[in-house]
Amino acid sequence: MMRMGLGWDIHRLAAGRPLMLAGVAVPSPTGAVGDSDADVVLHAVIDGVLGAMAWGDIGSWFPRDAVAAGQPSGPLLAEVMERLAAAGGAVVQVDVTIVLEAPRLADHRPALIGSLAQQLACAVVSIKFKTQDGLGAIGRGEAVACWASVMVDA
Repeated sequence: MMRMGLGWDIHRLAAGRPLMLAGVAVPSPTGAVGDSDADVVLHAVIDGVLGAMAWGDIGSWFPRDAVAAGQPSGPLLAEVMERLAAAGGAVVQVDVTIVLEAPRLADHRPALIGSLAQQLACAVVSIKFKTQDGLGAIGRGEAVACWASVMVDA
């Protein structure tokens, strides 16, 4: 049976922090701030997988007090993927939209897609980039957000 999940995440940006997207460190003067490495792509994808399986959300699986500051998000995704595989499921497609004013990300698309495809063991990965045209916190360069649509065969 095919199932669909939608994930979303947002983190504020601060100088001197790494900008992690899909498990890739992207050169940037600012990076996301969060309880882990604040990788909005992996967090949104985790929520998408959990939503597709009706397993709750990232906060119920990985509460703030259980996640170390700076902890990579890859192992969190790996844990969710292990449970998905144990349930006989697999991600068959993911579509991601990253919303960020700067830096421009088009040159990083191949690395982001490759990293996410490998972590999900999924061949159909789409990553798109949008800005907020100067509007709101994202438009002022204060935040980064991500939407993820995840299709699971379970």
